[in-house]
Amino acid sequence: MGTGALVSFSAQATSGDVGVTTTAPAGDTSGQATGAPLAAEGGPPTSSPNAPDKSPEPPGPGEPRASTPTSPALVSEGRTLFHEACSSCHGANLEGRKDVGPSLVGVGAGPAEFYLSTGRMPLENPREEPLRAPPHFSDAQIEALVAFVASYGGPPAPIAEPSKGDLQQGFHAFTLNCAGCHQIVARGGLTVGAAVPDLQSATADQVAEAMRMGPYLMPHFSAKQIDQSELNSIARYVLWTRDPSNKGGWGIYNLGPIPEGMVAWFLLLAALVLTARLIGETTS
Repeated sequence: MGTGALVSFSAQATSGDVGVTTTAPAGDTSGQATGAPLAAEGGPPTSSPNAPDKSPEPPGPGEPRASTPTSPALVSEGRTLFHEACSSCHGANLEGRKDVGPSLVGVGAGPAEFYLSTGRMPLENPREEPLRAPPHFSDAQIEALVAFVASYGGPPAPIAEPSKGDLQQGFHAFTLNCAGCHQIVARGGLTVGAAVPDLQSATADQVAEAMRMGPYLMPHFSAKQIDQSELNSIARYVLWTRDPSNKGGWGIYNLGPIPEGMVAWFLLLAALVLTARLIGETTS
């Protein structure tokens, strides 16, 4: 039931890109911030004992990446917003606070853009799992906050170009790497210690950022594990799952094989009960 969604790939996904594409030659690091421009204020620490366990993976050589504005005015605005809304958990200089919030020194633009644009940050309770919600900041404010965080170093944000992806390859790569938690048509689920979000609201760039960063309990994937071609294809497949083709099957909202199988068993049991009752009436 719903298996037609895994067979027919005639639909075309539309791009959800929100970044600016710039393709850098191999070895180019021009899109990467090299340090913090805040030396006059003491500058950020060079290392932190509360650094995150997973460093974001940068785009591979020659892969597209989002451009991050670096104007002093924008960084200054981001600094003000950060001190008002984020520093209580992540520290005034992004150094982090033990058992409260990780260091953001060197994480780059991708994690900041992902968590802010999906409304996962800021959290009222830093010990809760960050879940998708309406963004707490405007697009302009998010841009400023991302510029400020990126000014403390780190890789440029990756992007995905779903129009260049292959739907069949995306289905295969998503099944291999993502479906175990997110379910085969990206409707989310549960795993040990976390609620797995559905991906029905994720943009293509947010898919790329999550793949390279690994938010919360999700593993991250380097360009050697999942190259840009596969990344583009996964993003295209995720966008396609919002309106999949269920030719030859009953999708039941594409909830997955377990609930679909339960529905089948309930229908079968109802049919057996009805049959038994009819047999009993004819023999009485």
